[in-house]
Amino acid sequence: MEIRPIRDGDEAAVADLWRRCELVRPWNDPTSDIAFARATPQSEIFIGERDGAIVASAMCGNDGHRGWVYYVAVSPDYQGSKYGRMIMAAAEEWLRMLGVSKLELMIRDTNVKVVKFYEALGYKTEPVITMSRWLKTPPEASGD
Repeated sequence: MEIRPIRDGDEAAVADLWRRCELVRPWNDPTSDIAFARATPQSEIFIGERDGAIVASAMCGNDGHRGWVYYVAVSPDYQGSKYGRMIMAAAEEWLRMLGVSKLELMIRDTNVKVVKFYEALGYKTEPVITMSRWLKTPPEASGD
């Protein structure tokens, strides 16, 4: 798998990957999320490509204090192939190069299988509560 930053023309394939990995929610339009991330130098979307197909992704950003990673996805056909580790390593390295000292991520409580993946990479559960507030009305009922 070759890892590279997202390019113009990749958006539909990345959004499709996110849908196949069940990462999309009604209130998170993938096309808008991709455009928003690409609009700032503090964000990057890395993709993993194999045989011309996008098979992995990680969207990362620097909020000025910590790094964050979202939309980590590996095509169901390639899960268990180490592509998840590879795409996370690319995101971590990019954030490290920006001077970020700590990376954060959020996992939906319904996605229990992915917790073991992150634990195997050295991530730990933090004693924090994540809170949120919508600044604009979401397209459908409240969510994350």
